[in-house]
Amino acid sequence: MARERSVVAQLIQSSRPVSWINTAFPFAATYVYLTHNLNFAVIVGTLFFLIPYNLAMYGINDVFDYESDLRNPRKGGIEGALLTPRMHRITLWASAMACLPFVLYLWVAGNQSPNPVATNSLLVFALFTVVAYSAKGLRFKEKPVLDSLTSASHFVNPMLYAAVLAGHSLLEPVLLQSWLAFVCWGAASHAFGAVQDVKADREGGIGSIATAFGARLTTRIAFALYALAGLLMLTAGWPSMLASVAALPYLGILAPHLNITDATCESANRGWRRFIWLNYFAGFVITMLLIVSSI
Repeated sequence: MARERSVVAQLIQSSRPVSWINTAFPFAATYVYLTHNLNFAVIVGTLFFLIPYNLAMYGINDVFDYESDLRNPRKGGIEGALLTPRMHRITLWASAMACLPFVLYLWVAGNQSPNPVATNSLLVFALFTVVAYSAKGLRFKEKPVLDSLTSASHFVNPMLYAAVLAGHSLLEPVLLQSWLAFVCWGAASHAFGAVQDVKADREGGIGSIATAFGARLTTRIAFALYALAGLLMLTAGWPSMLASVAALPYLGILAPHLNITDATCESANRGWRRFIWLNYFAGFVITMLLIVSSI
């Protein structure tokens, strides 16, 4: 029994519970806002993007990053689990088995949507990017720029999937600006998160947007992407433009680090740790916006 609790505890830690909401909320909020309907599909989809999706995304990452994580002092807490070797196979199987029933149901639901091909293609794409980011042979996380875009897709895909499942086109003006802004936000967050590991990644021979461009330029790119996300929402019309306010705290967190160097890259962790909780503020702003726009 103690062993079982240990396995479950490691799986839960690997799934990053503090970040579950970051993928479940975009799906649920988008679907309910567009359909004004709370049905079984949205319940299943929300549960899928809440836990199994995160277990797969982060669990696969923890398995294939084990050797580098051993040298990373940030691992072992809310910033990532350090899975014991005996947990690697268990984690991969648990990730697949946890996702399977949800994916099968969502596939059937997708076939009943207004655009089955687009809906199920997005579901497959979301699963592919989860695997491709970390798995051996793909390792998008070690391909500069693609790493940040793939990481952003992990959070944007639930939103895109919800929109097409609800029968909407991703090219609708406000929806288009919203998901493009979300891509900028996600890419910026990943890029700045990579800054703190520049020295460790270079020593370990691991590539990233930050190792390619350096700590200072990467931080400035992230700052520009946050600003662009805010500008995209600012021009989205009323009341969507109110969401631009959510970009301001992120700009404030990055501002002190704009002159960071590769030698001082680890100081970025102070700002990065604030992001984890700032995401809840951004979620609150978006929630209030959805409520106001629905009145």
